[in-house]
Amino acid sequence: MSTPDETFHKRVKDALKDEQLQNALDIGTGNLVSKRAKAFAAFAGIEDIRDRARLIRAHTLSQLDGYLAQFADSVEAAGGHVFWAKDAAEANDYALKLAQSKNVKRVVKSKSMVTEEIKLNHTLQEEGIQVVESDLGEFIIQLGDEAPSHIIAPAMHKTRYEVGEIFAEKLEIPYTDDPIELNNIARAHLRQIFLGADMGISGANFGVAEDGSICLVTNEGNGRLTTTTPRIHMALMGMERIVPTIDDLSVMLQLLGRSATGQKLSVYTNIVTGPRRADEEDGPEELHVVILDNGRSDLLGSNLSEMLYCIRCGACLNHCPVYQRIGGHAYGSVYTGPMGSVLTPGLQGLDEWSELPHACSLCGKCQEVCPVRI
Repeated sequence: MSTPDETFHKRVKDALKDEQLQNALDIGTGNLVSKRAKAFAAFAGIEDIRDRARLIRAHTLSQLDGYLAQFADSVEAAGGHVFWAKDAAEANDYALKLAQSKNVKRVVKSKSMVTEEIKLNHTLQEEGIQVVESDLGEFIIQLGDEAPSHIIAPAMHKTRYEVGEIFAEKLEIPYTDDPIELNNIARAHLRQIFLGADMGISGANFGVAEDGSICLVTNEGNGRLTTTTPRIHMALMGMERIVPTIDDLSVMLQLLGRSATGQKLSVYTNIVTGPRRADEEDGPEELHVVILDNGRSDLLGSNLSEMLYCIRCGACLNHCPVYQRIGGHAYGSVYTGPMGSVLTPGLQGLDEWSELPHACSLCGKCQEVCPVRI
């Protein structure tokens, strides 16, 4: 969702008056803040890891052309295909033509903010291709015809009662607000989607330059099913999502889970290298990696270039006193909270998004909790 800023203040006022939203935000952000604090307190070397991660991000972006070229060569050497997309239109066009050329009727997706950024679902659906989100939060908001309100918890703005109502209406089942039952209902429904999908689309938490691997981090296992069950896997990644080596990836993973959800490591951390090989039983027949610019080149070397260090953990959102009160939809953009208030104008222009930088209390909490100290 991308909405011009003339209605920003109205969205804020509406959010502040929404008692159900306020309750959901209190619970959601409160839990994530508490879990992060415990995870960081239990890791004696966490500050050294943060320093090292920042150095890795700074070095990588200073040599980004070289590492991107190495990554692309490595993907192709492993049997994959690489497409360089300068903007959303090129990325969407490639995805659509690939799907049409392979007679794809159904696409299953794991959570990807880049696909939200370029509105890929809309492009495919307009041409009659069914697209189903498999992340539970994304599945909920897709059924509710809404946009994500948080980069790691897309349905943070929903209470279990609202989810129960959505499932009852859209899946035509008896109402329940029991979280375990709701989860089981979604699992049973999505299992059939996975088995019948022609193409899986994922994002990429990181791409590893030295061997062309793609790292996907989830807590539900849907990412792995998305990348192995369909015959075609397409991964979309922002051009800044590169790390030079597997060792560098290990540094980032030590921070990502702890910062995002308070976990030492997310439940499913998958590393995908190329399509299925001749001696392998599982995996796609084809792997396509789309590397997206879409304004990122303009940020490099600018006074906003540090935003490309971001590892998309969501910690800045969880701790931000503004986000805690207004939620994600009030921002009107795909990327919300402190990181979105800077990244969105940086990618799409300050003229259109001039209000977002003002969604800030200047408390500095975002920098304090950022794993790479942006």
